[in-house]
Amino acid sequence: MAKIIALANQKGGVGKTTTAINLAASLAILGKKVLLLDADPQANATSGLGFDINAEGIYECITGVRRAAEVIRQSPDIKRLWLLPSSINLVAADTELPKMEDGHHVIRKLLADVRDDYDFIFIDCSPSLGYTTVNVLTAADSVLIPVQCEYLALEGLSKLLNTIKIVKSGLNPRLEIEGFLLTMYMRNRLNNQVATEVREHFGPLTFDTIIQRNIRLGEAPSHGKPVMLYDAAASGSANYLNLAKELLKRNRNKEKK
Repeated sequence: MAKIIALANQKGGVGKTTTAINLAASLAILGKKVLLLDADPQANATSGLGFDINAEGIYECITGVRRAAEVIRQSPDIKRLWLLPSSINLVAADTELPKMEDGHHVIRKLLADVRDDYDFIFIDCSPSLGYTTVNVLTAADSVLIPVQCEYLALEGLSKLLNTIKIVKSGLNPRLEIEGFLLTMYMRNRLNNQVATEVREHFGPLTFDTIIQRNIRLGEAPSHGKPVMLYDAAASGSANYLNLAKELLKRNRNKEKK
């Protein structure tokens, strides 16, 4: 049964979708069966893997037109990686989900049919804390939170953590924080100060791996590829492969306890 990990941060531009694409791809390269669910109407994870953003996907599953297995697509480049795509139609979900019976659990239920087919399911959330994002958090086992190494990126964390606390206390008692991931890091005083503050505040929940600011990471989505297929020698490729290994190690250690 797959572990479901949501990638969430209501602040845009912190490397959330970049992490979703490249962490999922890295785990697939390491031999895990991985599904990436694009739950953002901008559909950047969909286009970033080279898929059509106008095709049927998660919105049609939410509305009951399709089952997840009918719209999941396998990556042509990485055989153990699959995508459940998004489209601009998903914008309507925030108004439609509250009207549905047991509306907070729609995404959890639609993933139940395919969960046994994968080792990991990653869900790329939209940069908001709307109804769809709460639905994702209700379906997830844990939340991975990318944090850009700038002070403004820290300001909104309290709102996200409060939302996670509310979901955990009512809708999804098993929800945990997978970890905080430092992104867009550059070797300067400001970035070092932010990284130090995050580590001091969140302790071992902060991943050891840091994602460096890297031009190849920004270029890869325009080619519809994860960075390790676009430029295997890029620092971003090494960063995300190291992150995947660290995540696997952390989860193995949890299973032993």
